[in-house]
Amino acid sequence: MSLVEAPLPEAGPGHLRVRVLATALNFPDVLMVRGHYQVRPDLPFTPGVEVCGEVVELGDAVAGFAVGDRVVGTTAVPHGGLAQECLMPATGTFAAPVSLPDAEASTLTIGYQTAYVGLVRRAALRAGETLLVHAAAGGVGTAAVQVGKALGARVVAVVGSAAKAQVARAAGADVVVDRSAGDLVATLKDAVGRSGADVVFDPVGGATYDASTKVVAFEGRIVVVGFTSGTIPAPALNHALVKNYSILGLHWGLYLQRDHAAAVAAHDQLAAWVDAGLVRPVVSQRVAFDEAPGALARLGAGESTGRLVVLGA
Repeated sequence: MSLVEAPLPEAGPGHLRVRVLATALNFPDVLMVRGHYQVRPDLPFTPGVEVCGEVVELGDAVAGFAVGDRVVGTTAVPHGGLAQECLMPATGTFAAPVSLPDAEASTLTIGYQTAYVGLVRRAALRAGETLLVHAAAGGVGTAAVQVGKALGARVVAVVGSAAKAQVARAAGADVVVDRSAGDLVATLKDAVGRSGADVVFDPVGGATYDASTKVVAFEGRIVVVGFTSGTIPAPALNHALVKNYSILGLHWGLYLQRDHAAAVAAHDQLAAWVDAGLVRPVVSQRVAFDEAPGALARLGAGESTGRLVVLGA
């Protein structure tokens, strides 16, 4: 990655050009920069898939926004958010909550909507149920903890080290499990109780997924969000059959294309929870624009907690 002067992008049909106020880094940014993501833009490109910005230009067929609006949402890579100005598709753009500063607001779309849609729409999490969240000190994990608590669930959070436990507790987790401390399955069984976890939120995959199948409840639901472990599990469907649990895939980005109303509803509820104090994005670091490569490296190495946000150039 290098800092260059480039022409300003032009807002084509269905897009907005925005002045970037803050860019929230996501694991897909890491994968995209490494060339390991399913979307592989031609080089050179500008990464940064999630921003808070101020609208400066509207393309044709864009309604509901005006120049000067403060917005949050996804970007249109190759014109991503690690720049002074970027492009945003209208379908991935939402009004920024006035109660959130730029850095926190920039994190409200991808992680929080993934958590909300996964737990509400896919898993139908109910008040009083037990929710097990893996990688609970990370960006999407802290979002899932907060969404679970807002829905009235008992939240058991799994973290990768003792140092990360406090982050999950501060996000609202009722119980925190350090997976590096010993036998994960035995510890999880104690944490979730005899009935098991009604819903499992898993952005990790690999051995983490396997452990979840040992503690999921009767009629439990495992929401498969991603594979940050690098290992994609091969579910034993006979085990799902005999234990009577469901395996639910979640690709949140598809809702922007195929059921935009679901994404709008998710944003509206999240914004209401923000105003009520039930949701507050966990921004662990705010970094200067020229420090973005190092921040992405820390994110990719699993060294960060909460969200890393690059301040506007």
